[in-house]
Amino acid sequence: MTNWRAVIIGFGVILVLGFVGMLLPGIGQLVAALVGGFVAGYLADGGLFSGFWHGLLAGSLGALVLGVALAILLSVAGLALGPVGGLIGGIAGLGTLVVVAIIALIAAVDSGVGGAIGGVLT
Repeated sequence: MTNWRAVIIGFGVILVLGFVGMLLPGIGQLVAALVGGFVAGYLADGGLFSGFWHGLLAGSLGALVLGVALAILLSVAGLALGPVGGLIGGIAGLGTLVVVAIIALIAAVDSGVGGAIGGVLT
């Protein structure tokens, strides 16, 4: 069973460290994902696979939230160009959401690894 409290706290850690990590592009984001996944896995307290699962959820949650926000932004921006622009904005928003969802699952693997380490250490 998923411990959503651990996932939300891990997501919060990823979010905060991600903003701080903007000072070190690339490295800062990786560290944020690893630490946030570790926190989620540690708080889930269920071993290796549970830690991996909770870290994966925490890592992908951030990217999915960003993807939904970007899709809404593109759709609303398209409405400023009239009906045809709204259609184009909606298609662009939906396409962006799909691409971000795929990237989120791939990029969340490092959070899953951090979660697995945190799950083992509990």
